[in-house]
Amino acid sequence: MEVAASPDTAAGRWSGRRVLVTGATGLIGSWLVRDLIAGGADVVALVLDADPHSELFRSGDIARVAVVNGMLEDYRAVERAIALHEVDTVFHLGAQTLVGVAHRSPLATFEANIRGTYNLLEACRTHRSHVERVIVASSDKAYGEGETLPYTETMPLRGTHPYEVSKSCADLLAQSYYRSYGLPVTVARCGNVYGGGDLNWSRLVPGTIRSLLRGERPVIRSDGSFRRDYIFVRDVVRAYLTLAERMGCPGVDGEAFNFSDESPLSVLEMVGAIAVAVGTGMEPDIRNVAVGEIRDQYLSSAKARRVLGWKAESSLPGALRETVGWYRDALR
Repeated sequence: MEVAASPDTAAGRWSGRRVLVTGATGLIGSWLVRDLIAGGADVVALVLDADPHSELFRSGDIARVAVVNGMLEDYRAVERAIALHEVDTVFHLGAQTLVGVAHRSPLATFEANIRGTYNLLEACRTHRSHVERVIVASSDKAYGEGETLPYTETMPLRGTHPYEVSKSCADLLAQSYYRSYGLPVTVARCGNVYGGGDLNWSRLVPGTIRSLLRGERPVIRSDGSFRRDYIFVRDVVRAYLTLAERMGCPGVDGEAFNFSDESPLSVLEMVGAIAVAVGTGMEPDIRNVAVGEIRDQYLSSAKARRVLGWKAESSLPGALRETVGWYRDALR
């Protein structure tokens, strides 16, 4: 398939657009909101908890968006955000995103990730007269544990553990609303996203950076050999914007796309790279207590390159230096 024509500049493309971002206080959401505002969009954020440490608040961008307070699990709150503000574009990033939390609290995870997704999709279907595009955040975890790597979009979704199942279901719901109702939906599947603003300290990158900055041993929950995709948040934001801008082009609507830098690393390799970026290293505390996690998982982005013309552009050393800089400032 041929690559579609280059999208317009951000300012020309998003000026006057009314855009809803769920999960706007999260890692990806905060940086996505920044780029949308810079591109001229009128942004609406569905916000559950106001976290002053979130990049959305630290940057001051919270004062530049319309805020709707509510839960994804509450259909009325979701519909109000879409109907009252007459949004034409939806980026659905809101979710319970931690594998460990999902294992301990599967019900809350299913409520947020599955009910929250069908509430969002149903509200968009109900207000189809002005909703023109919906981009749903899925994950490499939606594939479950596969025998063949890297994962491609033709592989089945077969999550097993609670977090994986919640992402498989959300992904399939998005595809169902496209196939059954013609709702203009696309799905983005990413691996482990890192960058400044991730406040979930149980995750490898922020947890390791914080430990090293404090002079503490970084904690590794697995045995350190698990291999993963690690993709910089700026590349992910560009992927989401590119996907939204390409909607309506052949081979985009109703499709899922993997986004990866296609350079998987083991946990220990990533910890080593972080130590170089921080400028100090300590022997990691390898606990090997991880449960409900897939050992090796990484994606092929061949489809995104072919159809969308997207590829990851950030180098790991440069991206990690920028990430460490954010945490040095934030943790002072």
